[in-house]
Amino acid sequence: MKNLLFVDDEPNFLEAMQRLLHRHRHKWQVFLAGSVQEALQLIKGNSFDVILSDYQMPDRSGFDLLTALQDDRGTRAIPVIILTGSEEKHIKRKALEYGATDLLNKPVDYDDLIARITSAIRLKTYQDEVLEQNHTLEKRVQERTAELEFLHYDLIWRLAKAGELRNEDTGNHVMRVAQYSRQLAIALGLSKKETDLIFYTAPLHDLGKIGVPDKILLKNGKLNAEEWAIMTRHCQLGASILLEKPKGLALLEAESQFGPGSFNIDDEIKNTAATIALTHHEKWDGSGYPRGLAGSDIPLAGRIVAFADVYDALRSKRPYKRVLSREETWSIIENGVGSHFDPDIFEKIKDKNDTLEKILNAMH
Repeated sequence: MKNLLFVDDEPNFLEAMQRLLHRHRHKWQVFLAGSVQEALQLIKGNSFDVILSDYQMPDRSGFDLLTALQDDRGTRAIPVIILTGSEEKHIKRKALEYGATDLLNKPVDYDDLIARITSAIRLKTYQDEVLEQNHTLEKRVQERTAELEFLHYDLIWRLAKAGELRNEDTGNHVMRVAQYSRQLAIALGLSKKETDLIFYTAPLHDLGKIGVPDKILLKNGKLNAEEWAIMTRHCQLGASILLEKPKGLALLEAESQFGPGSFNIDDEIKNTAATIALTHHEKWDGSGYPRGLAGSDIPLAGRIVAFADVYDALRSKRPYKRVLSREETWSIIENGVGSHFDPDIFEKIKDKNDTLEKILNAMH
């Protein structure tokens, strides 16, 4: 059943239209409105396939109705036929400019009326089919985008996990750091987008350790000066891995129909991951590495992951240390506020000890 709406300030004309279309009642339901305001009220509660409106009415004209329909995304696709008894040629041009589908002169010829309505309904049907196809296509694109995004982050985390396999004692460390970092970001009031960005990229903070020799990475004891210098390079190496474009990728781009840059991952993701890798060993007082940054010069993502990384390292076994208790860990962290850690971060998360502990227990 198709819904038709007639809008006219003449009750006799509306009644005549209803009588004329009575024989089509099995396929068309006719609604009547005596003014533009009444029509707009009906449109709010019903879905119309065609609107036929008088051009000239006392309060608001058919052009006012067209303007209102065009201003609403939900109604602008409804075909509107303007009815007029005027012979002025400019009216049709103006009606089309306002968005009308057609113009019909009064007095209305029955056969002409039926033909115009049928044509408008056919147009509306085609428009609805296109909208439905676009909606289906958009939904498929959204689903595919979500799948690709999931795959993207899945690969990031698998890469982070692969880098961790060389040291069995740190099992799930990068995953726990991601979870801690997420909780810290939430406590700091970061937006969902910022929180998710840190959460998804934090696992890559130690990616550069791939390039650290086993004899140093797995040494059961304190590193000497030379070994320590090599160990500290993992920050720059991790950032370099994330930021430098492999030659093979450049070759693929050159051969791609889409041209240079077509295989770039999201710069925001890549840059955040590189920032974390480079700065998560910087300290608030400037005594960290590799650049000796201090205070707010250290990117917030780096400061957050620095806290999460140290917390997990203290609460986990390493070749060079035992597992510290919850109390010992928190005491060390408190003592490091203002020197190692951002005081503002500590202030915002000092009551999150239980939350971090739950993550630790769940992921060990």
